[in-house]
Amino acid sequence: MRVIKNAGLAYETRPVVKSDMDIPQIEQIKIQAQVLVPLVRTLQAELGEQRANELVRKALGDFYRKAGERWWRAQGDRDLGEKMASAFEGFAAADALDYEVLRKDATAFDVNITGCRYAQFFKRIGAPELGFLLVCSADFDLAEGYGDPVQLTRTQTIMQGASHCDFRYRLEAGKEKEK
Repeated sequence: MRVIKNAGLAYETRPVVKSDMDIPQIEQIKIQAQVLVPLVRTLQAELGEQRANELVRKALGDFYRKAGERWWRAQGDRDLGEKMASAFEGFAAADALDYEVLRKDATAFDVNITGCRYAQFFKRIGAPELGFLLVCSADFDLAEGYGDPVQLTRTQTIMQGASHCDFRYRLEAGKEKEK
């Protein structure tokens, strides 16, 4: 656990994929949404949607980048495919995701999410756009935390109405992970 100071506020960081209480990620998201959805909606009403979303992305982005750094270091010497397969097992825990791994090797991990209970949850509570802001937007921040050689491409999400999410992770050739 680490204390982060951001915009004059101090908060503790915790692992993203696994918590101290071993609560599945989907359940953590549902708990967080009870507080974050009304908070974000209030910020949007007061500041405007664009400014509020920028602030939320900035605050959560910092958190998820740091969590990505910690998680990546904890994975040891496993290759990219092994590390990302482990991450998706965590995200899919408690039947949260249906997914198909298309490629898994030392330099690439390609996966399509074909069923997403995160998206179903945010749709059910009437906040799919906040689901994208609070959950899907973190994917790129986490990948940034993994370090410079790891690149994520994702062109669509179920949360935004697509048939599937298309995650493509690549390890840039010739770059060593230094974090």
